[in-house]
Amino acid sequence: MAIPQASMGPSSLGQSGPGSMAPWCSVSSGPTRYVLGMQELFRGHSKTREFPAHSAKVHSVAWSCDGRRLASGSFDKTASVFLLEKDRLVKENNYRGHGDSVDQLCWHPSNPDLFVTASGDKTIRIWDVRTTKCIATVNTKGENINICWSPDGQTIAVGNKDDVVTFIDAKTHRSKAEEQFKFEVNEISWNNDNNMFFLTNGNGCINILSYPELKPVQSINAHPSNCICIKFDPMGKYFATGSADALVSLWDVDELVCVRCFSRLDWPVRTLSFSHDGKMLASASEDHFIDIAEVETGDKLWEVQLPTPAYLVLWGLPVFLLLGVWWDLLGLVLLGQYVVWRGR
Repeated sequence: MAIPQASMGPSSLGQSGPGSMAPWCSVSSGPTRYVLGMQELFRGHSKTREFPAHSAKVHSVAWSCDGRRLASGSFDKTASVFLLEKDRLVKENNYRGHGDSVDQLCWHPSNPDLFVTASGDKTIRIWDVRTTKCIATVNTKGENINICWSPDGQTIAVGNKDDVVTFIDAKTHRSKAEEQFKFEVNEISWNNDNNMFFLTNGNGCINILSYPELKPVQSINAHPSNCICIKFDPMGKYFATGSADALVSLWDVDELVCVRCFSRLDWPVRTLSFSHDGKMLASASEDHFIDIAEVETGDKLWEVQLPTPAYLVLWGLPVFLLLGVWWDLLGLVLLGQYVVWRGR
């Protein structure tokens, strides 16, 4: 089945159809009440803390589905899990067994006790925090760099350096499908409905496959250069992509049109994360700050200053209620050996 080519997103203002800018996309005339309120909250309630995590560079971090634990993976071949207690992270356990760098990890979408790690040692490992042991080791064909768990919890997708994506049954721990791609595969993700599989590639495109059939559905020319990362908002309304062109583009999930672009970064966009309610989008790069934007208007909410580039940023679940306002944790990985989080 041939993949239909869509018109380019951020470069096709005024066009319509899948992969183009939506005709209702417009520039906000001024800060909204929400923006002003959030700016005031960030201004008055900002703090940053560092927690020693590994003996070498941290490559990946992820929150469990209940927001109580934070896992990190490192070049030192280990994973660590922290327990969130009030205003601090307490290191719970180290997880050893991989023979190479732990390059990415993710948690089960609904079971807060299980997480999976991907390594350059040509394996993935599933861990149970209740026993602190590896409950399954799955051999793969290449050095693994990407991993994600399907929203229904039944499948784990892992991508390697040879642009092969393998789909593994989460119960039997056996491969049930494998796809070799002819382009550079960067980040992989299911949509929230679990019926489509998305890949960003080195040609600036978003490739969409049906799931579980894995048949090509759409190829969107999203950016004029390398499309690096992709994230879906928790509400299922939008997904965002980041590119080497330093742009973040926001896409309508149902219409597959680009509704908005964010252009406040100067370096390739390495990482994206939506807040738990889908109202805020954090993006980061080699720029020494994290841009936090209001999703619906594109307005700048805040700028988190950093001493170094940030290669991973993620929002946690709301962790406590204060004065009627839910607060989030914004976690980020810097170049060092630390897990860093910022509370607002």
